[in-house]
Amino acid sequence: VDGDGREDLLTGRGRLIAGDRTDGLRRLYEPSQKYGEGVPLIYPSVVCPGCYYAALVQDFESIPQPSVEKINDDTDERIRSVQNVFSDLDYREPRQLPEGAASYYLAARCYDAFPKESSPSIKQGISSIRAAWLCSDLHRKAPEENYDYLSLLFYRKARFFYQQSIEYEQSGQEAIANAGHLGPDVDNNYGFDGVLYLSAYLEYHHGAKSNDEQRIGHLKRVKPIVARLFGMGKASKQKPSAILD
Repeated sequence: VDGDGREDLLTGRGRLIAGDRTDGLRRLYEPSQKYGEGVPLIYPSVVCPGCYYAALVQDFESIPQPSVEKINDDTDERIRSVQNVFSDLDYREPRQLPEGAASYYLAARCYDAFPKESSPSIKQGISSIRAAWLCSDLHRKAPEENYDYLSLLFYRKARFFYQQSIEYEQSGQEAIANAGHLGPDVDNNYGFDGVLYLSAYLEYHHGAKSNDEQRIGHLKRVKPIVARLFGMGKASKQKPSAILD
């Protein structure tokens, strides 16, 4: 626990051993022989243990008053909804995977009340994809609990929010640049290139597939995004290698 009472993970002395990075830009970690499994992803969404208000670290204490009123009005329903899925949460004790996954669900819900100046849409997208990753981890540990289905739901929510954030950016309704760290994970910030890449990645892997005509239309819509990422000549060489690879 740091000086302001927020729980965080120390990373020195071999606590974290970086492994591969997935195609979805998630950093994997290998268990440490001394410290065991470390999951830094479960901490960046700060949660009030009483009312379950949640936001990413940089926003938790900077919420404007009109947003406070909206979040207060949603308290009972917010607690009820998250407990329907994660029944034994306790944010007064050291965090585990369920608290981490639920913290991002809560953050995505609370960002509905934030003004456009806070870039809530992309933060909802980042929260949703991180929730999907952690639910996948939970599924590996408890395959009988249907966390894989929950992970798919969060991936679909992430797809929606990533595409919405790009549309808002293009229309001038909401600026992605105001969001700060765009991750999507906590180690690297792939910036706007990462947002473009993930919007296409999420459409390809988690877009609607039941209707061929609709799917083709959606893939055609993200095709220019992929082309924009790769570009030509010198410009393409300046893109992050993890995305180009």
